[in-house]
Amino acid sequence: MTVERFYITTPIYYVNARPHLGHAHTTILADAMARFNRLMGREVHFLTGTDEHGDKIVKAAQAAGKSPQEYCDEISGIFKTLWPELDISNNQFIRTTDPEHKRLVQKALQQVYDSGDIYFGEYGGHYCFGCERFYTEKELVDGLCPDHKTKPEYIAEKNYFFRMKKYQAWLLEHIKANPEFIRPEQYRAEVVALLESGELEDLCISRPKSRLDWGVELPFDTDYVAYVWFDALLNYLTALGWPDGQKMRDFWPGANHLIAKDILKPHAVFWPTMLKAMGLEPFQHLNVHGYWLVKDTKMSKSLGNVVEPLSLKDKYGLSGFRYFLLREVTFGYDSSFSEESFCGRFNSDLANDLGNLFSRSLAMTHKYFGGSIPQAGLGGPDEEELQLMAREACLNYQRLFGRFQTAKALDALWELVRGLNKYIDTQAPWSLHKEN
Repeated sequence: MTVERFYITTPIYYVNARPHLGHAHTTILADAMARFNRLMGREVHFLTGTDEHGDKIVKAAQAAGKSPQEYCDEISGIFKTLWPELDISNNQFIRTTDPEHKRLVQKALQQVYDSGDIYFGEYGGHYCFGCERFYTEKELVDGLCPDHKTKPEYIAEKNYFFRMKKYQAWLLEHIKANPEFIRPEQYRAEVVALLESGELEDLCISRPKSRLDWGVELPFDTDYVAYVWFDALLNYLTALGWPDGQKMRDFWPGANHLIAKDILKPHAVFWPTMLKAMGLEPFQHLNVHGYWLVKDTKMSKSLGNVVEPLSLKDKYGLSGFRYFLLREVTFGYDSSFSEESFCGRFNSDLANDLGNLFSRSLAMTHKYFGGSIPQAGLGGPDEEELQLMAREACLNYQRLFGRFQTAKALDALWELVRGLNKYIDTQAPWSLHKEN
């Protein structure tokens, strides 16, 4: 019998700041998908970890008065310690400063270089230190980085480039032939529009050590380190023991990446073209979620609107916290966070609907039957309707949850919860008891 396998990854989180609600949401969603697939009988490998190279790490370490490695050890440790507190069931935690990861990144770089898909050239562009990437004029919004709203610095320097444009036509054809490759649909459409625009350029994949030395050294030129994305994205393979590890053979065919929409382009364009250049099949699905907004603004340390996940977990309980994150957000779209909305969801769904159902059912079982579940009676039309509702709720839940649509899946399940409450009201067992 062939065992189905499911490989779920979170982004590896950048360690320039402590974890916040956005990190918790992504990781809890990935954890829910891992648990769901285990319940469905699949063998699951669940990967998370931390991304530890680049300009921002050096600057954050300097501000903290530490070496980059000391700083990375501290913040990575905070992430790793947080996940058990949120009941995260990951199988593996990877760091891009792990020696084996760095060795395999160099192996991949050498392979792509030897194939002729990496070349040396000169480039000038608008560099955002926050994003650690170059932007074209067309990508800027009023001359500013679209994400950080800051003016990039124009940098001209000699670097190594990956022939990404070479694979543009292949990637476009693959996305169109596989509608579920990027989901939800709006992000697939965004990537298709980018590829059809003809604006895709080759990717600068190095940084000169004269400017940045905190990174993976290029195996074919020791004066340069790898661009952070060419290093970070490879974690999804190095964690499985690429190129010939057993986990690579077992789990890569079922690879599902889960990311926030701000890193869509690296995952939807850089990553599949890198895989193609390495002679590998692309991942199965790229699953993209929106932002948590606080007063209509993306959560950001620099803006001072970060929500600490542990404070909510400690105040309301872990189960309620996890339920809120899975129930409140329509997958792919932004959602506004406030403690009022948290309490409203907690009270309406968990206390009133589900809590009321449990409380009444258990209380009446104890009151009328001494705490023992009685023998079921013969069902009539009402019971048949309830059974049909239960079957439909379970099937809809499985169908939607398997596609990361957790809010819609839970709403389908709550149709049954509300139906059961209505059934109790209609049947009025307290009246039946009085009538013996």
